[in-house]
Amino acid sequence: MKFTDMLQHCWDVNQSLLCVGLDPDPKRFPKQFEGNKHAILDFCWDIVQSTGDLVCAFKPQIAYFASSGAEDQLKELIARIHSEYPEVPVILDAKRGDIGSTAKHYAKEAFERFGADCVTLSPYMGFDSVEPYLEYPDKGAFILCRTSNKGGDDLQMLDCGGRPLYHVVAEKVEQWNTTGQLGLVIGGTYPKELASVRALTPELNFLVPGIGAQGGDINACVQSGMNAQKTGMVINSSRAVLYASSGEDFKEKARAVAMQTRDAINAARGL
Repeated sequence: MKFTDMLQHCWDVNQSLLCVGLDPDPKRFPKQFEGNKHAILDFCWDIVQSTGDLVCAFKPQIAYFASSGAEDQLKELIARIHSEYPEVPVILDAKRGDIGSTAKHYAKEAFERFGADCVTLSPYMGFDSVEPYLEYPDKGAFILCRTSNKGGDDLQMLDCGGRPLYHVVAEKVEQWNTTGQLGLVIGGTYPKELASVRALTPELNFLVPGIGAQGGDINACVQSGMNAQKTGMVINSSRAVLYASSGEDFKEKARAVAMQTRDAINAARGL
């Protein structure tokens, strides 16, 4: 299945716009994982199994795995997701952005080595740094546009002839999206700006971080970002789900928070 078809399937079947971000920090794991050489894999897999029927995607952040030398655990995790939840796409949060010859290798890493269905990218070096990822027709990419961190203002809000730079990025990505594989990363912490990008790009899908631990308002986020079909969004929550409990009940609490978040998103959609 194509990445976009997998998303649509989960939007329809799971009735969910929720993405669970997999940002494993061993320091925050329950005590039962102490001394476990595969703690990152085992913890993340427990989260996946607890929430797999509630989500439209999983989003592992590559740095959390690579900093612990756990790339093989990341590869195994994605393989397990594909085996047990074949319709649920995996978005590799890598935020890559380099010249075309190097981008070819980053694309190979994301899609062939790790088996991800989608990847996050930086637009700063232009279309030739994005194009190699489009050589994988079943895959997708979300391009950084208006990020949820405050420091994003340093560049994203720069005046470009009376409009902010992130609007220029949004319009560029829409122009680049001739194959339907591209979307935008728009922070849920900025609902007015999210709405302005939706007005500019009514057909693009959005990856939306910033709810949960980052404090983004779900209702405002959904009302600002959903498309005419009340979909078009992959709304990420990481820490609020992963670390809902530090005790033996962490799986049950993770599921409860994921379900509560999914239901809140659906209520905002009017479902």
